[in-house]
Amino acid sequence: MKSIHNPQRRNFLKLSAGLTCLSLSGIGLSLLPRLVSAASVTDYKALVCVYLNGGHDGNNMIVPLEASRYAAYQAIRGNLALGANKLLAPIADAQGEFYALHYGLTEMNPLFNSGRLAVVLNTGMLDRPLTKPQFLQGQNVPSNLFSHSDQTVQQHTGQPTANGIGWGGRLLDGLGGASDSLAAISVSSPTLLLQGNTVSGNVVTPGTQLSLAGMNLWPQSAATARRQAVDQMLLLNNTNPVQQAANQAMADGLKLADALKSDSQLTALATVFPGTSIGNQLKEIMRLIRLRSQQGPGRQVFFCSLDGFDTHSSQDWQQWDLLSKLSKALAAFYNATQEAGLAQQVTTFTQSEFGRTLQSNGSGSDHAWGNHQLILGGAVQGGIYGQMPEFTLNGPDDANGRGVWIPKIATAQFGATLGRWFGASDAELAQAFPNLGQFASTNVGFMG
Repeated sequence: MKSIHNPQRRNFLKLSAGLTCLSLSGIGLSLLPRLVSAASVTDYKALVCVYLNGGHDGNNMIVPLEASRYAAYQAIRGNLALGANKLLAPIADAQGEFYALHYGLTEMNPLFNSGRLAVVLNTGMLDRPLTKPQFLQGQNVPSNLFSHSDQTVQQHTGQPTANGIGWGGRLLDGLGGASDSLAAISVSSPTLLLQGNTVSGNVVTPGTQLSLAGMNLWPQSAATARRQAVDQMLLLNNTNPVQQAANQAMADGLKLADALKSDSQLTALATVFPGTSIGNQLKEIMRLIRLRSQQGPGRQVFFCSLDGFDTHSSQDWQQWDLLSKLSKALAAFYNATQEAGLAQQVTTFTQSEFGRTLQSNGSGSDHAWGNHQLILGGAVQGGIYGQMPEFTLNGPDDANGRGVWIPKIATAQFGATLGRWFGASDAELAQAFPNLGQFASTNVGFMG
């Protein structure tokens, strides 16, 4: 299935609508196909990627509180360092080391304390384990480290390559997603993360039905006849490959529209989502999760995004504003999964192209590398995973003297931990993350 937001497909959908005296607005459910899953999938699960666009500053998302570490953090961060009044109540890792989350993440503290939130420290793109001496010699260093576009591609492919297909799509390839129009959905923009060998992502704008007008005839038999005529037209044999592809594109769009229309069968949830962009995106994802989960076993991967994390200036207020929106939306989403009885089956995680320098540039921070990420869900083993970098400029963890952390946990290890919970076999994980075999451990441990 190709994305219905592909320009050529979108144009054909418009053209076909005109030729049949139809326009986008509403269709019936008479031809809603039963969704098919791989034989190995016997339950329902969903992964939700929340992409923090611009490179979010994880150095202020979670701060170590041990006296010497915190003093080093304050000394290097300067005016960007968070004082006690901008840190939430302490949380601890398994070794009893104390940390604090940014005060914009108010709703995350109780989720951490209840064991439903995990934080992974210093994770990022690696080809294989990398020391600072190896980095300085240029050994196995990912290309274009500080480029937004290149690092976004690499985060979505799960490997340090300039192009390829997405690790979310590759996971779905192995778990039966190709036959399911709701398997790979972005509620933001088209994304490489959802592109597999056989699976392609659809884009669904929050609140949309992607349906056809001209079908609301009376009596219902007339509307049904018109829809059947459209379906039959798309099934006509034709040796022209362009027309075949166009017919399939429109059929895929109609199939997805039918699936979306069935939300009228859902009872309303009491959970209230914030009316922000990220709140509306996660609300839409919750609708699509409820639609798909009630149809039986299957897998879904979602993509949504929050812009504005390229904080070269005015970081103090801007980061608080962004993290506040993120925290409220994530908490509402988790509460909605609980209300729907799906908390154990849905896992949400953050991604971003890179972290930011520990050293301030005056009123902001600059592009860096290793970063800290959040994972939230009923199946999450809450806690703090990984190792906080040593806060020493030009130290063993600093790539260039500004607090640019060389990651200790690779994107492949991070994704494989999610993928294993998702149901992928070792062979499927190796397909989804081609460089996974370079790492001694393939399980970070944050999933049950």
